[in-house]
Amino acid sequence: MRAAILKEPGCIEICEVERPVPAEGELLVKVEAALTCGTDLKAYLRGHPLIPMPGLFGHEFSGVVAEKGKGARKFKIGDPVMGVHSAPCLKCAYCKRGLGNLCEHIMTTKVLGAFAEYILIPRHIVAQNLFKKPEHIGFDEAAFLEPLACVVHGMDPLKITGKNTILIIGAGPIGLLHLLLAKSKGARVLVADIEEKRLSTAGALGADRTFHASLTHASVHTATRELGVDIVFECTGRSRVWEESVQFVRRGGTVVLFGGCKKGTTVTYDTERLHYDEITLKGVFHFTPHDVKKAFQLLKRGTIPVKKLVSATCRLQDISDIFSKLSRGEGIKYVVLSA
Repeated sequence: MRAAILKEPGCIEICEVERPVPAEGELLVKVEAALTCGTDLKAYLRGHPLIPMPGLFGHEFSGVVAEKGKGARKFKIGDPVMGVHSAPCLKCAYCKRGLGNLCEHIMTTKVLGAFAEYILIPRHIVAQNLFKKPEHIGFDEAAFLEPLACVVHGMDPLKITGKNTILIIGAGPIGLLHLLLAKSKGARVLVADIEEKRLSTAGALGADRTFHASLTHASVHTATRELGVDIVFECTGRSRVWEESVQFVRRGGTVVLFGGCKKGTTVTYDTERLHYDEITLKGVFHFTPHDVKKAFQLLKRGTIPVKKLVSATCRLQDISDIFSKLSRGEGIKYVVLSA
């Protein structure tokens, strides 16, 4: 089968690789749609500790069951499916505490290779995080299950309502998904970014106010009558922005640190601000099966208009050109077709 191999930063090749054969409980899925994402772009630009090189590439997908191993009873050959690339082991200390996203094995047992004709879904993922795709959802929409689950994981515990004012810093694909989910909850949403094109997209998607990142402090003060927002979602993964985020939240507010910084990065905060204003700093990572199910229901109901985030559709053989475009800031998310 054909598959995209990330050889090294800046180099993707389409290669012929052996088509996997599903073992007990596993499924081989013919990929109908795969999506580009920010983590893929980071790996393409500079490498990523969780994406080995050279190696299979891509992890947001949907498709059709092509083969099944013994014991995979939930699905039959020909079923259209949508899923994510990981699932907890359910046995480690973190899983037993209900922290499946922090499972000791979740990153070592994940599956990569969505940018290919077929992808092998391991038994533990089939059992927990794979769903039959509803007929009314397109394969491109279904492939949004993984990134939406990540956003649900960080936002759902905050119980956002129409009474909340939220600031999203960074209007890339994940920031825009945060925007769509927050608006579905009725929140007032402000969006900051450094690129006018992304700010225009955020405005078209329903942001109540958009502004250049350099104007964030003044814009937030004006929009909130100097109170500050209830919640900040940091979606850039830049240490300077992590530090600045606490300036924009009200007393008793929450800063959600979604964007991941480079390994070894350190940040500094004003302890007086954190302590006396009772600011919550919350790091978020990955998702649990509960988050995946919630994301599945949101997509099934059409609550989140994810198709608005698709910039274009391309073929597998064009994937190098697509990542070149993404590296230049062109587009939000691209749908990659294996056929």
